[in-house]
Amino acid sequence: MGIHVVKVPDIGEGIAEVELVEWRVRPGDTVVADQPLVDLMTDKATVEVPSPVDGKVLAANGNAGDKLAVGSELLRLETDGTGGAEKRGEQAVPRETPPAKSGERASAAETPSAKTTATSPTTAARPAASSEKALASPSVRRHARELSVDLSQVRGTGPDGRIVHEDVVRHAAGGAAKPAVVQRYAERDGEHAVPVIGMRRQIALHMQATLRIPHFTYVEEVDVTDLEVLRSKLNERFGEERGRLTVLPFLMRAIVLSVNAFPQMNARFDDEKGIVTRFEAVNIGIATQTDAGLMVPVVRHAEARDLWGSAAEVVRLADAARAGKATRDELSGSTITITSLGPLGGIVTTPVINAPEVAIVGVNRIVERPVVHAGAIVPRRLMNLSSSFDHRVIDGQHAAEFVQALRGYLECPALLFVE
Repeated sequence: MGIHVVKVPDIGEGIAEVELVEWRVRPGDTVVADQPLVDLMTDKATVEVPSPVDGKVLAANGNAGDKLAVGSELLRLETDGTGGAEKRGEQAVPRETPPAKSGERASAAETPSAKTTATSPTTAARPAASSEKALASPSVRRHARELSVDLSQVRGTGPDGRIVHEDVVRHAAGGAAKPAVVQRYAERDGEHAVPVIGMRRQIALHMQATLRIPHFTYVEEVDVTDLEVLRSKLNERFGEERGRLTVLPFLMRAIVLSVNAFPQMNARFDDEKGIVTRFEAVNIGIATQTDAGLMVPVVRHAEARDLWGSAAEVVRLADAARAGKATRDELSGSTITITSLGPLGGIVTTPVINAPEVAIVGVNRIVERPVVHAGAIVPRRLMNLSSSFDHRVIDGQHAAEFVQALRGYLECPALLFVE
């Protein structure tokens, strides 16, 4: 028998400590090599630490939400060998994933015309495979531990087989599913304390730091009737071959062209050093909704992509973020950000700047309204742009001129193809 010590791995990038998000095992559990032991979070992503050896968990250090120093003891495993991570210089190698199921935007990375796929309410219940991580939230996992319930044996009745609290209680009682009795107008006194940890904590900390910036928001109405006609024709002609276009790649192209005249928008501000860095590369962050919160994958070098290239990269990055496969490089390095709530975009929003950037362009939903056009009242398709700026380095007039430049390209989309 031996003792194998697993330490908090050095994830790189000068990170000195990590946050413990969730234990996958507990003392007394038997584990095999490469089995996930714990999820740790840096300021950018979550890493899954696998077991380097077969063994039995003797002790685990820390609780969800705790900060742990790199190199500190994480847990101890009893092994059949001579043990000792210290003796053999071994250490668990983390597998990087973004925070579990694209930021501090008030929105998701879907364009006003994007379609949303709803989870079917009739999804069949299915048991979680013992070799996989059961699909359940941290609060459900904690509830299961309190009731000594093995989640791998629980049949989930939530969307896509997700295990919910009622499934845990029912399994612990050994009962079958029973329809809930709804009592209308009944008083309710329950309280639920939800720890702000993991991705939610990172978002909260970033929001707190970002909102120290003196924001101002400028809103402009854009007539996208001609843009929608063009988009429809392009999709009709090239949709099957090149992929269908939403409004987003047109807006990305408009930003690329507009920052040529307003380079101060495609920039970052280091307020400690008092330096604004303007970038020639246009790396556009796309605020994306995931199960864990908003993330911002980055379309790099948007200036070198055509409409279909931009659209394909947005889809690839959004899918990677939602599936938990986006890398840290794909989630950092943006120079300006787009945010949208898609069909839920409302009339006006007040986007929060993705610091240290200095500008964010917010998209509201497209609506059809009667307007006076060429002397007649006609139906037109209108969309508001709600954009926020860092007033420390961007003046109101320059912000307004930048948004008017975007408006010009979107209202006359032929200009998008003329340098």
